[in-house]
Amino acid sequence: MVDSVNTNAGALTGLQFLGQTNRSNAATRNQISSGLRISGARDGAATFAIAQQQRAEGAGLRAVGDSVARGQSTADVALAAGGEVSSLLLQLRETAVAASDEGLDDASRQALNEQFTVLRDQITTTVNGAEFNGTNPLAPGGGDIAAITNADGTETLSVSNQDFSLGGGTVSLGAGQEIATAADAQSAVAAIDASLSAVNASLSSIGAGAERLEQVETFNRTLADTNEVGIGNLVDANLAEADAELEAGQVREQLGVLALNIANRQPQSILSLFNNG
Repeated sequence: MVDSVNTNAGALTGLQFLGQTNRSNAATRNQISSGLRISGARDGAATFAIAQQQRAEGAGLRAVGDSVARGQSTADVALAAGGEVSSLLLQLRETAVAASDEGLDDASRQALNEQFTVLRDQITTTVNGAEFNGTNPLAPGGGDIAAITNADGTETLSVSNQDFSLGGGTVSLGAGQEIATAADAQSAVAAIDASLSAVNASLSSIGAGAERLEQVETFNRTLADTNEVGIGNLVDANLAEADAELEAGQVREQLGVLALNIANRQPQSILSLFNNG
């Protein structure tokens, strides 16, 4: 190598390698501070793009989880209210059977009729209260139980509205039904029996829908967890390796500084040629 006071090739080479070491150490420190091996497209464009796509998938799965949770809550409220309606129908039947006795005096019959009307009207109150998040699957026009089931939002699961209103599609007992006479009481018993059968069938339908929602929730949670682990495998830094790499990089940095200092002193050796002369 030619000795020159104008160009110090050794110093230039040393400076180049020191710069590379500094950049490598900076990247390693970023991994340790962020916990990410790939924090942006600069760190690995293809891997970053895949991770971003999976993050979008994860966001969709979280939306599915929220939708299914709302559907489950709506179904739970409907099942609780439907069970109460079934209990009220049983009490109504007992009262109507008692009123079908033709030997009752007027006072007893009137008392039974008043009890009957209170229980009957309680069905309306219960049905109107079976609402969650703006949906009431037991009221006419109250909407269906529905939830999205995939991350794209293109698939849904729904349970049809059952209409538990008096005189509606499920409860055939009318809103004006009374048991003021034995004949009225016998007519009420027949209507109540039909209503009980229809209510039980509707509750089974809602219950089956709630079970499907629970299965979707379990599967969606598994997908979300797997997706999260997959993203971590793509972008997370191995902190043990990063720590070891940083320690090694710091040693290389110190050696690079030392080598650069030695190279910077090299031109001074030319002066010794003249001094010896």
